[in-house]
Formats: sequence, structure tokens, C-alpha cells
Amino acid sequence: MNIDYFDIESLLSEDEILVRNSVKQFVESEVLPVIEEKYLEGSFPNELIPKLAELGLFGITLPVEYGCAGLNNVAYGLAMQELERGDSGVRSFVSVQSALVMYPIFTFGSDDQKKQWLPKLANGNLIGCFGLTEPDYGSNPGGMVTNAKKVDGGYILNGAKMWITNGSVADIAVVWAKLDGVIKGFIVEKEFKGFTAPEMKGKHSLRASVTSELVLDNVFVPEFNILNGSSGLKSPLMCLNQARYGIAWGVVGAMLACYESALEYAKSRVQFSKPIAGYQLTQAKLVGMITEITKSQLMNYQLAKLKDNGKAKHTHISMAKRNNCDKALEIARIAREILGANGILSEYPVMRHANNLESVKTYEGTHEMHTLIIGEDITGFSAFD
Repeated sequence: MNIDYFDIESLLSEDEILVRNSVKQFVESEVLPVIEEKYLEGSFPNELIPKLAELGLFGITLPVEYGCAGLNNVAYGLAMQELERGDSGVRSFVSVQSALVMYPIFTFGSDDQKKQWLPKLANGNLIGCFGLTEPDYGSNPGGMVTNAKKVDGGYILNGAKMWITNGSVADIAVVWAKLDGVIKGFIVEKEFKGFTAPEMKGKHSLRASVTSELVLDNVFVPEFNILNGSSGLKSPLMCLNQARYGIAWGVVGAMLACYESALEYAKSRVQFSKPIAGYQLTQAKLVGMITEITKSQLMNYQLAKLKDNGKAKHTHISMAKRNNCDKALEIARIAREILGANGILSEYPVMRHANNLESVKTYEGTHEMHTLIIGEDITGFSAFD
């Protein structure tokens, strides 16, 4: 089913439609048959990694000279939408690889660093993660205590990072640390002495995703591995903007999966004298769901065009991330109501999406933080301090 109430497809190019359909087919044939089992056992479907690379989804907007697809932001967004229609954990894996590992290397790295790492990340031979959040510094990343000290031939890093997607399976980590009080990016390789990435267990959300800590205990990082183009908190926040953009699109996929499941169930579930889709209360719920999906789709499309034209502001991305995550979680909960008791079963995707969205609404900036980002933009007053 292609849920497109306002015929947004008429605005898409043939290439954009091809990307969407290819990823959608991949999700239907490769992700959906395994994801419920992987979610319940709490593991990521590693067998999908080379297939995701083959589809060109890693660093999808980066230049072809590095083995990437060089596509526009509409195509990127549609790909994230279809991946999250499968599962937030799968989309998160691709988002981190693309927006939080490949993007900072491309943006802040030297030509040699790009040649060294980007092609291997694009083809899936290397997996990366992004280390910014710390145990005591989430919404206030500028307060980080992870630090770097200059020594002969490189730097010594000490500190810890928390809630790191892909951390335990990553070959490299883009770690942010303070060097003489200034935040800089460093590429930490998994075999570096003193670097460990224990996996975090006991999650009720994003279970088909690897979440880890990063521990840096006197880790020596050679001079070649510093991202010299990075400087200050603005650098990691630029990376987060890329990830937030993907999230804004991705959660629409979760909305679509929940809506479709609820609609089909309501049309077939007979109570009293007719299917529950024939009752006014159920119709009101379904109408509310498709309306919010349509609004989010329209916002995403315009955001993508602004981004492709270099006109998107970080506040635009914050609004899309804030609104779409909030509405996606609301839609998942309403879908569960429509399915009744069946809504908690793994036979349906609704509860899995709802649980995942609890995390997606929080990471890459909470609902509250994006509210304050937009609030400062429209009023001129900062409410952070």
C-alpha cells in the first residue's frame, strides 16, 4: 500500500520513486520476515549490512568518488522512511553510519582521511559509531568531560560516552573530546589500547539495535586521526542536524506501518453487527492518523527541497523532528487502541514501533530541547540557562 493522500508522488522524480520503491521492496523481503524475532531476542540482523551497502544506503548523499550514491535529500529521506517502516533500529544503523560517521569525516576530514575511510564505510566493510553523549551530559553536550591531551605523535583521550548506537560492533568511533577547552573530533579505531565498547542490555526499546558505552582509558590516537576541520560544539551539532533530518523522515515510515496495520485490522475485525471501521469513533481515529501522516509528509518534502537548495536552517530540522516524532508515537498508541488486545502481539508491528518511538522521540534532541530551539528562534530569547 502506498499511503499518499495528497499525491506527493506527483512531485517526485523518477529516481526518487525508484529509490523509495527499491528500499520498500528490500524491507518487505529482507527486514520484515526477521525483525520481530530479532527484536524479541534483542539483536541486530547483521546479515542485512552487506545488503544495505549494496543498495547504496550508506552515505547516500555523499559524492560518488568515495563510493557513495550522490543522491539528493528527497531520495535520502524516502530511503529512511522505508527503512523505519521496517524498524527504527535498522534505520538508526544506517543513519549513524551515514550522518554521524561518514558525514563528519567528509565535512571535517582531510582528503587522505576521506580516501582512507569513506569507501570502506560506504561498502560496509567498516562500521562506525558516534560518541558525543556522556553519562552526565545529554541535552547539554557542551559540558562534556571527555578530554584530549597533545603528546608526541598524537593525543591521549580519556572519558566515557553513553547510549552509542553500533558502539560494540563498530570498527571506528567518531569521538568528541575537549582539546585545550575546544571540542574536536577524533577517529578512534577499535583496536586502540584502552578503548572498550561494552554493550548496554535490558532495553525495552530499540531492541533490534546495538546500544553501547564507549570507555576511553588513556587511549593514544595518532595525529592522522584528528578531524582538524572540526572546532567547537557547532561541529558535532552539524552532524546531529543530518541525523535529525533522517529521523524526521524515518518516523513517517513507522506512522505508515502503524496506520496500515490499524486500517486493515479495523476493516476486518467484526464486533456487534459490522467491522469496527464502520463505527464513528474508529473512523475519527483513522482520520486523525492519516491527517498527521499527510502533514508530516508535506513538511518533509519541503524541508528536503530547502536542504537541497542550501536554505534549510537547523530550526527547520528541529521542527520536523519534534513534530513528526511526537505524532508518530501518538499514531502508534492510537493504532494499538484500534487493535485492542491484539495490538500487543508480535503478529502485528504496532507495539514494537511504539516502543521504538519512545527512544526515537528522545534521542538526537528531546522534544523539550527542540521546543526551546524553535522558541529561541521565534522570540529571540534563549530559555536554556
